[in-house]
Amino acid sequence: MSATENTQTSKSKKIWIPILVILLIAAVIFGVRQYMNSSLFTVMKVPEFSLKDQNNKTITNKDMLGKVYLVEFFFSRCPTICPVMNTNMRHIEEEINDPNFGIISISIDPENDTPEILKEHAKKIGAKSPNWHFLTGDRTYIGDIAKKFDIYVGDQKDKAESLNHSGEIALVDKDGNIRCRFGKDGMPILYYSGLNYEDEAGTKTSLVGKYHPDRELLMEDIKKLLK
Repeated sequence: MSATENTQTSKSKKIWIPILVILLIAAVIFGVRQYMNSSLFTVMKVPEFSLKDQNNKTITNKDMLGKVYLVEFFFSRCPTICPVMNTNMRHIEEEINDPNFGIISISIDPENDTPEILKEHAKKIGAKSPNWHFLTGDRTYIGDIAKKFDIYVGDQKDKAESLNHSGEIALVDKDGNIRCRFGKDGMPILYYSGLNYEDEAGTKTSLVGKYHPDRELLMEDIKKLLK
């Protein structure tokens, strides 16, 4: 091989190596994105809980093993975000319609929300599934459960804050693991929103908003976990 041919071969290698590196990086990025779109992140084991439901039956996290379920904190007298969350939960219940799907709604107002009150509330909002448990019990215990979930619930000792709570919802798989999808930034979102929004992107909450992007995401991810 002549010196000229050697030079041309060397130049050709120099051109192709960076192209191959770029293609490899692009393939890795594509693969990671595909994985994040199809896989759910494991946040942690669901905290242990044991509370009475609307039928005065004790329900624990162990009772929910084998089911995919959602966990929310609410109270029946709530005039703001709870009706929105209840409506979204009711929609999900209706859409999923699977005996292996359930909902855990834990009241942060147990002084009012007795099993009897919660039973009436369940009827009022149209809850149908026997796996939708409206739970009540000791307020301090419920506050501790919320802390373990890392879902905000107001301090019961602060009258102005005691009935404040987050609109976040935890998604739990059949093995009792809290799961979530990856956000657009590549980070796990940890919890889903039970609220409505003014915009499709879900940047501005609104009690009368017609958009509920996380409700759609939840239904997608529940179906994944039920397979």
